[in-house]
Order: sequence, then C-alpha cells, then structure tokens
Amino acid sequence: MTSAEHHKGLAHAGMAAVLLLAGLVAPGRPMAAEAADQLYERTLMSAAHARCRLFSPAIAATLDAARAQARGAALRSGATEPQIAALEQRARAKAGAAPCGSKDLALAASRVRAAFDGYAQMQTMTYPGDVASWKADRASSATIPFWRLSQMSAFGGDRLIFGLAGSNKAVTAVATFQNGQRPYAARVIMRDTRRTLGPYIDHRAGAALTGKVAPRNASLVFNAETREEAPPSLLPTGAKNGLAFRFPAKVAEAISQLDPREAVTIEFTFTGRAEETTRKAYVEVGDFAAGRAFLH
Repeated sequence: MTSAEHHKGLAHAGMAAVLLLAGLVAPGRPMAAEAADQLYERTLMSAAHARCRLFSPAIAATLDAARAQARGAALRSGATEPQIAALEQRARAKAGAAPCGSKDLALAASRVRAAFDGYAQMQTMTYPGDVASWKADRASSATIPFWRLSQMSAFGGDRLIFGLAGSNKAVTAVATFQNGQRPYAARVIMRDTRRTLGPYIDHRAGAALTGKVAPRNASLVFNAETREEAPPSLLPTGAKNGLAFRFPAKVAEAISQLDPREAVTIEFTFTGRAEETTRKAYVEVGDFAAGRAFLH
C-alpha cells in the first residue's frame, strides 16, 4: 500500500536532515531511504490527524496501516529499532508544531485523501510476508464470530489459525490436533522489545520460522485467559472440531512492536502419562501491525 506521490511542503520540510540524523540513509541504500521517507511522512500525517481530525475514520485507518507497513519496510531494509523510534519521534514533533489551520497541512491532507481514498473503500486486504500472509477483513458480525485478521500455520499433522477474531477483535488461537489430543493450556511467546535491541534471526535456518524466535530468557510469555470449543466459523477449512484459546488484549500491541522478519511461538501444553508435553506452532510477524490498523 504505497501512495502515488510523496507529500510536498510540510511533510518534506527538513527531510534530508531528519533522515541523515536518524542514520537511515546511506549511499547505495535507495530502498532504505524510500522506506524511511514514507515512514516519516505517514507518521507525521497520522500524528497530525490525531490532533486536528483531518480524515474520515476509514482514511485514518488506512493511513495508519500504511504507516505500519512503512515501519516494517524500514526494518526489513536494515534500520534498527532505536533509529525507527527516533525518526517517528521527529515526525510527531514536526506534526505537533504545525497549526491545524495551516495551508501546508491542508495541502498535505488533501494529498493523503487522494492517495488513500481507494484503499479506504476496501473491505479485505492480504498482507504477504516472507513465508506466510495475514488476511484482514473489516466486516464484523454481532452474532457469528469470524476472523478479522488471521494467519494459518501447520505444525506436523496439526493446524492452527491465529489472529484477531470477532467483533471485539480478541487475540485468539484455534487449533486442531491430528491424533485427537486436547491441550489444557496455551501460551504466546515473543521477544521482549524492552530487553533486546532487535530480532534474533538465525540465517542458517533459511525460511524456517523456528530460526526467527528469541531465546526464552529474552521473551515475553502470555498465558491464555480462556479455553473453549471453537465455533465452526473459526475452524480451519475441513476441520470438524477444535479448541479456541483467547489471550490478553495486550498481546496484539506487543506483536505490533516486533520486527516483521521474526516469529511468534504458540505453545500448547498436554497432560502426559509421566509428565507434561508441549507442541509448538510458529506465526510470522510480517505486517500484523498494518493488518490490525486496517481494521480500525
């Protein structure tokens, strides 16, 4: 989701200096520069909207989704999390200094509307990743729960759908197990961004998501709050039954802060004859944050 043209005037004021100070532009890095440019612009306009209410809810959500995508693109291009945070802070400061009635802001807002109006009308969106995709659906039902944002994963003969479900966009994992076993607990495990400087990527693992998770001592662990039979509308295609685990709402925000290249572990615990056993599924972070913003 990229705008047809870069905003001029307000959005570009001091851009070269900002990007240089953030350390995001280097010779031979045009993709990194473009990603940083788009992140700066979209963060600035999202922050300006928060102050001045420049856009309709649909346009604002689509702009925020594009901002999250640009953040992911900047990380994929090699920017560090501290560099990203510094760039976003500068963009918000620039937006905070702009009067809501300024002509520059009005012009930039008109260009955002023109660039994102078509996307704002869309009800569904697919965000492809390196190995998996997130599917987002803006439609909701008060009576039938279905996936608003979801990614499928197969682990052995078992299947998982993970994401946001229902009208309240609850963080949910629905799993089916080939041998009929039923886990009594589940947890989501991900890198703790407050105690680490970036993702743990083992390039020897290739595309395998098992090589894109942080060690346990550098991770956050969220236990499921509820366990119940999964409604048919949330089951993987062809499945007759499965279990649904709901997790704390803060899990969604925690995933949104991760690097798109890393993975989240969904761990299921079973009662064994002698001791507990676990099975692990992996979900690619990808553009989860963009898909989540698209729903709002």
